[in-house]
Amino acid sequence: MNKNIQTFLACESDYQTAEVVLFGAPFDGTTSFRPGTRFGPSAIRNESFGIETYSPYCDRDLIEYQIFDGGDLELPFGNTERVLGQIENYTRRVLEDGKAFVMLGGEHLITLGAMRAVLQSYPDVHIIHLDAHTDLRTEYLGEALSHSTVMKQVWNLVGDGRIHQFGIRSGEKYEFDFAQEHTCLHKFDLTGFSKTVAQLKGKPVYVSLDLDVLDPSIFCGTGTPEAGGVTFKELLEAILQLHQLDIVGCDINELSPHYDPSGSSTAVACKITREILLQITK
Repeated sequence: MNKNIQTFLACESDYQTAEVVLFGAPFDGTTSFRPGTRFGPSAIRNESFGIETYSPYCDRDLIEYQIFDGGDLELPFGNTERVLGQIENYTRRVLEDGKAFVMLGGEHLITLGAMRAVLQSYPDVHIIHLDAHTDLRTEYLGEALSHSTVMKQVWNLVGDGRIHQFGIRSGEKYEFDFAQEHTCLHKFDLTGFSKTVAQLKGKPVYVSLDLDVLDPSIFCGTGTPEAGGVTFKELLEAILQLHQLDIVGCDINELSPHYDPSGSSTAVACKITREILLQITK
């Protein structure tokens, strides 16, 4: 575990002393519409120096905490299971060393690799899933492993009542029908987030944030933009509640930076990454 040469803003701790590990999973091998999320982690890291280490939202500063940036995993093309295995192995080591992690995507399927490791250390974990899409398909074009099936794959691992979905406004009818029976689905916005946080206190929690939960007027740099999303302020208010929870891991995914030449989407992703890192440090 060596430090990455170029780190996310102020994440310059040694691995041994770090409380939280940041790393990238630059994979978009199952993207169904517009590819490019493999460029997300490096874009977030590069552009992070356009924001400050200090957060006025929570009155905390990244320089006060021990965070290790392990850089991006070297993931192969054309072998999805091998990619998931590499993510699982890296994540397992981090968890076995008693650290939490934030994984930068990459497409949403990367969550499955991390969850396979998380469940070995925290078999009773709950998942908070923020997204525009249900991601509960059983397959996409005949493939069971896809960014559009990732939450169904996670459900196969954890079962009913452990996946709490927010901001969902797109999916097949059968996905919504499935969610009504098997997940805790909150359509369209983040209503009920505070209540869920209260219910999950004292339990291990994994957060999976698909940035397309944001409205495309705020975040257009993504492969599958969906109108009607939440505002940055609404998402930030949810993130600021995460300090109440025992967050064991988190992923931030689906930034495709080149679809927003202005750089605004990447800047939004950088600020969200900063706020999440500050919320899961103790």
